[in-house]
Amino acid sequence: MPAALRGDLTKWCQQIQTGVYVGNVNARVRERLWERIVKNIGQGEATLVYNTNNELGYMFRTTRKDKEVIDADGIPLVKSLFQTQTTKHGFSNAYKYHQAKKFSHPKIKGLDFVSLDLETSGLNPSSAQIISIGAVKRVAGHTTTFYRLVKLESGKKVPVDIARMTGLNNERLAAEGVLVKEALIDLQAFTKGLPIVGYNLLFDERFLQTAVIRTGIVQFNNKMVDVLPYVKTTDKFCDNYHLTTVLAKYGVKNEQPHNSLADATATMELVDKLIKIYGFRI
Repeated sequence: MPAALRGDLTKWCQQIQTGVYVGNVNARVRERLWERIVKNIGQGEATLVYNTNNELGYMFRTTRKDKEVIDADGIPLVKSLFQTQTTKHGFSNAYKYHQAKKFSHPKIKGLDFVSLDLETSGLNPSSAQIISIGAVKRVAGHTTTFYRLVKLESGKKVPVDIARMTGLNNERLAAEGVLVKEALIDLQAFTKGLPIVGYNLLFDERFLQTAVIRTGIVQFNNKMVDVLPYVKTTDKFCDNYHLTTVLAKYGVKNEQPHNSLADATATMELVDKLIKIYGFRI
């Protein structure tokens, strides 16, 4: 566990067992702690359980990318989001073979999909918002790009650390951004029902769903494919599963990390490599 995260938890909670923290905090502190956990957990996993007014008297959250906590008439349930393929792993000749074949396959032709990435003003869709949308579409071997900056909703600001990381501040979004409803309608027209692929796409999808509900437009009906769980399943040799780490391992360059269009472009190249090496399916 990162030292900074351990410090946040021990400030408000008591560690009763390795990795298990118990505390009695108000809702505001709980939400801030959870934001810190999601931000700093790295390749680890965390689950939060807390009291609330539902049928069972409690609710829980998880950082697992392959699970989603849903509310079924006041009863929290866990929904599996992905079906992973069973693949044999180990220090075998197969792994060495795959590594040697990384750059030896012919180019992929005829695979149509959209690679998507969002930049947001925070980690929680209920309090933060989309600030930029980047996408790359491939149809019949031809690629086109999509990029929109999004105006901030009334009363919202871009935190200093997010502005520094993305290069997007309040002034730039006000001058160059469009309304989120307009950006989403344009994105729907751009994707045209094609499969949407992303790295940690579950995070982006939650922001999309929240924005769609707020604006009242039609839901995206595209097939959503998250690359992150697949990489975790098929490649056990990564130091961690941050996008920058995975891109470096597969030889994909990204000159502008945390730029949504650059990230979407790099993700498309990563997907191509996963298809060539492992037969990844969209």
